[in-house]
Amino acid sequence: MSKLSRKGPETLEKILEAALDLFREKGFEGASMRDIANRAEVSTGLAYYYFNSKDAIVLAFYDRAYRDLLPKLEEAQTGKKLAERLERLIAAKFEYFAPNRRFLGALMGHAADPASPLSPFGEPSRKIRDAEIEHFARALRETQTSVAADLEPHLPKLLWMYQMSLILFWMYDASENQARATRLLTASLRMAVMLIRLAALPLMKPARKVVLELVEIVES
Repeated sequence: MSKLSRKGPETLEKILEAALDLFREKGFEGASMRDIANRAEVSTGLAYYYFNSKDAIVLAFYDRAYRDLLPKLEEAQTGKKLAERLERLIAAKFEYFAPNRRFLGALMGHAADPASPLSPFGEPSRKIRDAEIEHFARALRETQTSVAADLEPHLPKLLWMYQMSLILFWMYDASENQARATRLLTASLRMAVMLIRLAALPLMKPARKVVLELVEIVES
């Protein structure tokens, strides 16, 4: 085994940590690959060997974050009440991403474009997105939440999109310890769960039809 391959994972993590530090300090645009290499104390060529661009570094951060979060998300999947499960799932992400909140907020100019490889709606992040949507599907299943048949295939994705809107609010929340975002999470969940229950009623079929039409427009 070569010296490079033995040190591969260690060097990769070193470069990733250096990049995250610089993104927090300078923003995504302000940090160059040369800056990242210097901070990691490696050559620029070696930095490019592991990551061919800053985009690749951010995607590695997304992947690591999801792997780190898995135990916390598993812990959140307890209890019989849907609102409690959803609150724990989303609050776990608030807590984990807190050290990188400003960096993620600054990154939104790139991530908001669906064509960007950094977009949470894009193809490179599909695997993580699908896995996160499955967490919402599991919460619905295991709490035996009644969901209308026509809405059932779409509801986990709608809950994921609801989560993303809360995370966006949290990124820009200037209140101490993002207290407003936490309050918004708790209060909006009450409304979300109420709407899910109401949507299951037969008389709500016309309203569901409108919602499903909106979903189709967004997804297309």
